[in-house]
Amino acid sequence: MPERAQPAARAGGRIDPAALMKIKSLQLRAKVVVDGYLSGLHRSPMHGFSVEFSEYRPYTPGDDLRFLDWRLYARSDRFHLKRFEEETNLRCWLLVDLSRSMSFHSLAYDKAEYAKTAAATMAWFLTLQRDAVGLVTFDEALDEYLPARYRPGHVHRLMMSLERAPAGRGTDIAAPLEQIARTARKRGLVVLISDLLAPVAAIERQLGCLRARGHDLAVVRVLDPAEVAFSFASESLFFDLESGRELYVDPAAAKAAYLGRFQAHAAEMSAACRKLGTDVFTVTTNQPLDLVLARLLQSRMSGRRVARRSGPLRPRAAGGGP
Repeated sequence: MPERAQPAARAGGRIDPAALMKIKSLQLRAKVVVDGYLSGLHRSPMHGFSVEFSEYRPYTPGDDLRFLDWRLYARSDRFHLKRFEEETNLRCWLLVDLSRSMSFHSLAYDKAEYAKTAAATMAWFLTLQRDAVGLVTFDEALDEYLPARYRPGHVHRLMMSLERAPAGRGTDIAAPLEQIARTARKRGLVVLISDLLAPVAAIERQLGCLRARGHDLAVVRVLDPAEVAFSFASESLFFDLESGRELYVDPAAAKAAYLGRFQAHAAEMSAACRKLGTDVFTVTTNQPLDLVLARLLQSRMSGRRVARRSGPLRPRAAGGGP
């Protein structure tokens, strides 16, 4: 029998990621998150996210009364309707890091599973919006590439591509960014989902190329809670998932140095993205995915309003935590 979407447990009104990951199908997970997000809105996003006010026109019999401007009527004693102009359908490319470092986990699921679920959620939401969605998965080499499309069956193919488990070793973020820069001639939104455990200079250079071509950018940095807090108590043998190197570590002695380097890398990454006017959302794998979706959409809509009213986006502060 086909799997049914079971109601995911909620913590504080949000969907518990541990319960969500028990659903095997990525598409069902995405549907649970998006349905939960939409049910929490006071009104449908199909009006606020897809169209923007353009001008007024006189009322004629048969027009939709929902768009009457009653304030204008109070001032002029005449009926006018707000006209809305539909924005060009968004083109979005989801770049998902499936390198070996993404297989690290201190919870029942790893960073890759969380990242794939986040990408599936964004793809499902955008498809409901009738936006075109593309996908690039990568490790040390480019793996899957699906162009940004909106057509029957495309989102299912995208979900199937995301099902692949991490298989590579090193991480080469430059390759997928170069692929998008070469093939995406029309401007769109590029969302990079990765732990960003790579040299900052390479990421900044490629993101800069995309920004110069007019693309909007967002970076979702996915980390395990243990990576952020270095919450290891006893001496252990650490294994580098990408290089295969083994290192015996005393956490008490190494914690301060690790956290210093980790935080310095994060600050350097945030500064690089800030120069490009790119949002960075740092999330840990124990955070609800509907919260991640909400933060990303709120940022995108804020940036879109600025772009439409004021021209090119100015650099904005990059987010550094929940």
